[in-house]
Amino acid sequence: MTIAITGATGHLGGLVIAHLLRRGTPAAEIVALVRDETKAADLAAQGVQVRTFDYDRADALAPALAGVDGLLLISGTAFGRRFPQHRAVIDAAIAAGVGKVVYTSAPHADASINPVAPEHKATEEYLAASGVPHVILRNGWYHENYLAELQAAAQTGTLLTAAGDGRVASAARSDYAEAAAVVLAGEQAGGTITLTGDVAWTQADLAADLAAVLGREVQVQQVSAEEKVQALTAAGLDEGMAGFAAGVDQAIAAGELGDLTGDLSRLIGHPTAPLIDTLRAGVR
Repeated sequence: MTIAITGATGHLGGLVIAHLLRRGTPAAEIVALVRDETKAADLAAQGVQVRTFDYDRADALAPALAGVDGLLLISGTAFGRRFPQHRAVIDAAIAAGVGKVVYTSAPHADASINPVAPEHKATEEYLAASGVPHVILRNGWYHENYLAELQAAAQTGTLLTAAGDGRVASAARSDYAEAAAVVLAGEQAGGTITLTGDVAWTQADLAADLAAVLGREVQVQQVSAEEKVQALTAAGLDEGMAGFAAGVDQAIAAGELGDLTGDLSRLIGHPTAPLIDTLRAGVR
């Protein structure tokens, strides 16, 4: 079985390949799809196939998927252009005869106020209409998303949030990557799986972890979404990113990122890593 991973030199894609190898998938059966092959020299040295794959070059996508049985479509990072990119990849997978597509989506993508949701929703709907066998991995929030808060708290001693009492069942990127590897290498070819960490924490819990890692007091400062946008833009963040951050907080406050499904630890066969481990690694 030949397995291909988009964005293979990115943070998530590289970890998926590492987990596939660790779990016994032969390197020769793994295809790393990358925009720049020079950045994948380490993968090629391990025997992984490396192929050029650019979401924005629709005409070249299907040839790069020749002989691929299972494809991991890692959602792109070009917000506003992600759905056309994803659609092009799905069309190419169909043209190439790929047997299964696994897509990394987001929790409650079909009915979420989270600013990441609309393009995920459109991609999920396109996959459903495409007829290609597929698995949706609705990845919860990532521990690594809070490394920015770590840096801010180190400077200010404050955790600025508009999330209220909402909880976040985040998990480490490596755990999500391992789950993707399990699904890719397995026989499941349908369904939606919501992946979350084993613990749903509050902003007070996050502040306590930040304080423990930084060795200083960290206070939670609860503000409105509008106030958070104003504070972030005043600190130099562009208005679009500030609005994005506030929108995520609103989704948290609405309870969209606090689900505890247990499916992530079930898939990977061990408990999910705690948030504080990622925060500790962020100050090394």
